[in-house]
This record gives sequence, C-alpha cells and structure tokens, in this order.
Amino acid sequence: MVGAGQAGIQLALGLQHHGHQVSLVTDRAPASIRAGAVMATSCLFAPALEVEDNADLPTWEAEAPTIGDLDFTLTGPQPVHWRTAFDSPARSVDLRLKYSAWLDLFQSRGGTLRIESMTVAATEELAATHDLTIVATGKGEVGSLFPTDHSRTAFTTPQRTLAVALVTGAAPDQAGAALHLAVDPAVGEFLSYPMLTERGIAQVMMFEGRAGTDLARRLEAITDADDHLATTLELLGDHFPSQAGRFAGARLLDETSVARGRVTPVVRQPVGTLPSGRTVLGLGTAVVATDPIASQPSNNATLAADFYLDAILRRGEREFDAGWQRRTFEAFWRGWAKWAVLWTNSVLEDLTAHQRTLLTAAGTVPGVAQAVANSLEDPRTAYRWWFEAADAAELISRSAAEARGPVDPRDFRAALGQYATGVAVVTTRDADGVCHGMTANSFTSVSIDPPLILWCPSKRATSLPAFAGAEHFAVNILADAQHHLSRQFSVSGSPEKFAGVEYTDGLGGAPVLAGALASFECRRVAVHDAGDHDIHVGQVERYSWAGGEPLLFHDGRFHVTRPRPES
Repeated sequence: MVGAGQAGIQLALGLQHHGHQVSLVTDRAPASIRAGAVMATSCLFAPALEVEDNADLPTWEAEAPTIGDLDFTLTGPQPVHWRTAFDSPARSVDLRLKYSAWLDLFQSRGGTLRIESMTVAATEELAATHDLTIVATGKGEVGSLFPTDHSRTAFTTPQRTLAVALVTGAAPDQAGAALHLAVDPAVGEFLSYPMLTERGIAQVMMFEGRAGTDLARRLEAITDADDHLATTLELLGDHFPSQAGRFAGARLLDETSVARGRVTPVVRQPVGTLPSGRTVLGLGTAVVATDPIASQPSNNATLAADFYLDAILRRGEREFDAGWQRRTFEAFWRGWAKWAVLWTNSVLEDLTAHQRTLLTAAGTVPGVAQAVANSLEDPRTAYRWWFEAADAAELISRSAAEARGPVDPRDFRAALGQYATGVAVVTTRDADGVCHGMTANSFTSVSIDPPLILWCPSKRATSLPAFAGAEHFAVNILADAQHHLSRQFSVSGSPEKFAGVEYTDGLGGAPVLAGALASFECRRVAVHDAGDHDIHVGQVERYSWAGGEPLLFHDGRFHVTRPRPES
C-alpha cells in the first residue's frame, strides 16, 4: 500500500484484520503527522461512518461531537437561510489524530511500515514482491502512473483557493452542532463545523474562494498563522456577515492549525503500468480527486477502501490481474465515485436558475431541504433533480404536497424502514430492444397456485412506461456481493444502468442478472393503482435459484445476515 491517507490506512488495516500481510509506505511517521500542520478537513457522513464503526478501528465516536444538522445560507439581494436535520448525524475527527493512531495500530498488529518518499523504482520493488500493489496517493512520482481520464475530468485547473483554520472561542451553536454552509455565488463559500482534535473540540473555518475573485486574492496573500486568522475574520464580515458573529472571539487552536492550498478536480485511469509491465491499482485520491467544497474526499475514500477490501477478499487465491483491477474500480465508479464527482463539479460551477429556486424553496418546503442534506450523505440521490429544471420543479411540487399530507413523510418512511427486506433488481426490455431496470425492495410472493408475485414501481420512475408496455419482466434477487448493482440500478434516468453488468436474455428478452440468488421470469397479468406507486402482478413462467448470502435493507442501510438459532 503506497500512501497513508484515509483510504490507504483503512484498507491496509482491513486486510491486516483478515489475515493478510501488508506493507504500508508513507513519507511521514506517526509522530510527524501528530505534530504537523493541519491536514485536509474531514466531515464523515452516515454511510462512511458506518464503514468505520464496523471496521474494528478507533473512531472516537464517544468523544467527537455529533453533527446533526445542515445550516444553509445563500447571500445576495434575496438572502436565503434554512436548517434541517441529516437523516443520521455526521462526525469530524482531526486527520492528524486519526492517521497517527491508525498507523500506530497498524504497526502494533505487526504491519510493515516504511517511511520513505516513493519513486517508480521503489514501486517496482513492491510490485515484484507482493501479490497486489495499491497506490493511494496522487502526489509525487507515483502519481504519474495514472494518466488523466479526460472523458471524466471536467476541469484542468483549480476552481477554488482553499484556506482552513481550527479555532476555539467561537460562540456555541444554540440549536446544536451543525455543518454551516454559507454561499456567496459571486465569490465562493464558507463552511464550519465542530471537529475533535487532540486538544479537544475546535471549530473548522474553511473558505473556498472562486478563482479571480476578491476572496481568492486575499486568501492567496495570507503570510502566516496570525495573518490567516485576521484576514479570514475580515472576510467573514465582508462576504459572510451572517456567520461573523459566531467567530468574533475566535482564536487559533495553535500555530499548526492553519492550511492553504488549491485542488484540481481530476479523475485518472485506475490501473497504472510500471516499466516492467506489472500493474498497480489506484485508490482514493490517486484516481478520484475532488474539491472539498461538498465534503466528499474523505467520504469517497472511506467507501472506496471498503469496496476494495470486499473485492480483494472475494477474489481469494486468484490473481489480481489488470482486468480485475479495472473491473473493481469501474464497479465502484458506477455505484459511488461517479456521483460524488458529478455533484461536486456542479457545485463548483455557477448556480443555475433552477438550483437557486431549489435552495430558496428549501426554506419553506422541508422535503426539499432534506433532499439537499441527503445529497451530502449520498450524492447519487441528487440525480436528477439537482441537474434538470423539470426534475427540480417536480421535487418541489411533490415535497410541498407531501408536507400537506396526513403524515410526516420523513417519519413515515423511517417507520416503514423498520421492516427488513431483501433487495431486487427488476428488469424488462421494451419494443425497441432497449433494456430497462430498477432497484426495488417492494417485492413479495402472492400465490403458489398459480405462481404469482408482485412488486411496486414508483409512478415517477423514468422506466415505468417500459414496464407498462412490456409483457414480461424479471425479478433478480441480489446477493450480498451485488451491493454495487443495487446502487447502479437505483438512479432513475441513469443511462449506465447495464454498464458492466453480466446478464442473459430471459423470457420476452427481460435481462436475467448473473450472480443473482434467484431470478423469477414473469408475465405481467395485472396492474393496480396504489397512490404514488403502481402494483404490478406477475405470473412466474420460469425461475431459478442458487442460494447464498442475500443483500438486506433495513432502516435506510444495507446489511448482511447473521444466523440466529431457533428458540
């Protein structure tokens, strides 16, 4: 493992936990990290926190503040302010504290830690003596092993000038700990939230100045730590006055608590080729580098490390060849990284008219505010309402109607989520031969004689006309290893649902997915209206099953089974 950031250390520890011998190479020792300057900021949301909490790692869950809300401000002639709760709290830990402790743990478990700046020649040495070499840093000579993927990269230069400070003395947030995001469309953004550090709780002050603006120029002119604090407090008053009052008494945690820089958002080819012809696999920021404006870098790195760990363990004794390396990244890209990149890049652009309308509506329509907050947790959920005006209008209209309904929609969904289900992908083929599919957990058996099943697609689903017009459909029950497919097929309107998916043609051409625990090929025999969903009843004309570990869904999260003896 070359690189000891969030993804690299986490994956190294995960492999070590499962009995693998791991060498970890980094240019900084734990003590140097602990005593060094503040690193990139990190606010982890629920999906990433769940990975950490389940990974047998120190997480400081009891000590770190619970960040329960998103507090949003849009400045301008018609300012907007609103606040909403995340579905699950976020958490922030100083990366100096986390990385140094994780590296100490890695060494205490017998891992080989090499402190050196990596070169291509040194990477050759590792690749010759290890079954798999993973590069988890985009810096230095080894970063050049991964060429830019221009088809997935939107920018060639940094879009923001960044400045971060950790401070104490800020006024407490009377409504509870929150991630505060203030946006001045003309100059940039300001983010703040509480973070656990080795010296206690500090407030993060992070500025993102648009290139060429007054905010960026003044951030770039900062000379030292004292100037950093003085300048940023002035900038709060000039550009984000709604936030200035909380930080009037702020003081730096210490002289190491400031950092400045710029990030060029880039996606690189995931497989690097060494001069010998051996290949190395890119991970985290080595292949997907995003601006921290949407708090995605550490979240994406955490999820990537978890996905790679699962893929490596499932590979068993088979060779980690270049084909496997590329397939592993592509599956993660389609399920996770793609959406983080699209969402973050869009936030770096100028706000469109419909995005301004969305952010304004969020002040009066709770469902819209919740959708924005949820997009930080999982950027996939922002497709397509953040990008398309018609979908934005539909979200506002639907959320307003739900708010007038007889139940609190958020609370009702949470209650329904207490019923654990399996996860299925339902597929069909339309008259033009185009395949369609969507993820569903509203699937159930109806009758043995005749063999009937049903499922319930949303009336908003873009593929609903295809299912309404096709005589046959297939229900594919997903295995635990097909978590990425559940995400890939859950994005309404995505043109890449079947990308990289193995399937055979079933009855009526409905795709039957390879690796599914069971597949039911059905002829549609009835459709019933049911509020904002339809009920499709199918008669099973052919089925197959292989068994195995199912993918489960409960309380908004995916789970695995745990056998329980009969009482």
